[in-house]
Amino acid sequence: MLLTASVRLAAAATTCRRAGRELTSAATGRAFAADAATKPLAALRTAWSAGRALTNRSGLGFAACGGAAGEVARYLGVATLRRPAATAMAVDAFLARIEAAIPEHPNLATPEVTRIVEAFAAARPVEAALALKAICQHMGLTRALTSLSPISIELSALAGLLDANPFNDGYAWVTLLGGFPTSDPFLGIPAAALKALNPGPGWAAPVAPDRILAKVLAAAAGGGGGGGGGPESQAEPDISRLVDVIGALGNHGLVHLRRTACLDGTDRYLLLLPGTGFAKLSNSTPQDLIGAFDAMCDIDTTYTRAVRKVLEYAQVPAGAELMIVGHSLGGMTAMNLACDPDFVGTWRLTHVITVGSPIDNKRPADPYTRVVSLVNEHDVIPTLDGRGPTSPADIPDSWRELAWNDETYDYPLSHAPQSYSDALRSVTAGHHRETVNELIAEYAGTVVLDQPYMVRDR
Repeated sequence: MLLTASVRLAAAATTCRRAGRELTSAATGRAFAADAATKPLAALRTAWSAGRALTNRSGLGFAACGGAAGEVARYLGVATLRRPAATAMAVDAFLARIEAAIPEHPNLATPEVTRIVEAFAAARPVEAALALKAICQHMGLTRALTSLSPISIELSALAGLLDANPFNDGYAWVTLLGGFPTSDPFLGIPAAALKALNPGPGWAAPVAPDRILAKVLAAAAGGGGGGGGGPESQAEPDISRLVDVIGALGNHGLVHLRRTACLDGTDRYLLLLPGTGFAKLSNSTPQDLIGAFDAMCDIDTTYTRAVRKVLEYAQVPAGAELMIVGHSLGGMTAMNLACDPDFVGTWRLTHVITVGSPIDNKRPADPYTRVVSLVNEHDVIPTLDGRGPTSPADIPDSWRELAWNDETYDYPLSHAPQSYSDALRSVTAGHHRETVNELIAEYAGTVVLDQPYMVRDR
């Protein structure tokens, strides 16, 4: 019932927002300018009526938006905390979603969490900061983040809607309604600016694995765990071992390509893509924070271009069957490649398997690409696409979303590839491991190439 109420409130908020945009256009658009030249009195009455409707506190609130004049008015309204009725409805919709999460996550009903939610909903940033400080002192930072993870995207959206920054509102509306973001979720940096900060053409070259990576590769390729997996190893693909390899690759610019002579006589390729390195906002690899924000807003990124360079360097033939497994940013990059008609027109992307990745607002260009999303619901990162545990937005029927609750690791450890591989070996998510292994069984065979690559922005 609460989710139904949330959906209806979101629809009402959208209607109010649309009304504000249309009224703004009526008073400032090209048609108004043309009428003003020929019928100035009528145009003045129109502007007066629209202006009253757009600023009526008992009606639409301060609802101007859309067009140059409307956006300037909206910016001023946000900066002076004059909000439209649509925002109030959106806040109520988010609060309904948060309340709907309580039966599944009883810890959200504690006084500490209630205080945080109330402070966010009332746009009291100082009180919210004090409440967050109190829960961190009581539970520790990582446990507090884990406790809040089921509603983290709703809290972030409330903060974006109700703060004095007019540029990050768009992401909050994406969270409410679904869709593709046009800015980063925190500051509201537009997609075009993110692309300008992430312009590299991509570069790739093969490298030798270090001792630890070689050992993990050997285990994943059926070599038992010693020395180097090397060619001619028999491999039955196991998702937990593939995630182990991603963890061993790290996030400093390594990816991995495998070629397997499969049991049916077909050569198939497997690409493993690690996630984001958090040490710096930007570095020389595609695996940085700027790259992550860019990947959320666009499908053509430095990481996708670098992956193409890997496949070209390895001379993977056009039409070859390919599976990509990616963690976090690597999963987003895998989905971005799946969304690129040119990429799937060159290689046959059979599977995309994402691990802890926010990809639910993306759709593959090839309907025959099988998408599997692995999600620990105590991991904050997968919700950055705007779809959390209580979001009414859904994914295509052809996708497989395999989710579980695992409190073994607090966030951010719950996001690490090692925590995912551990969960896939446990009672909690072991059945999901079996499901994925069945889906990718066609990639079993003799490993004839097991090669790490270094990727760079340029």
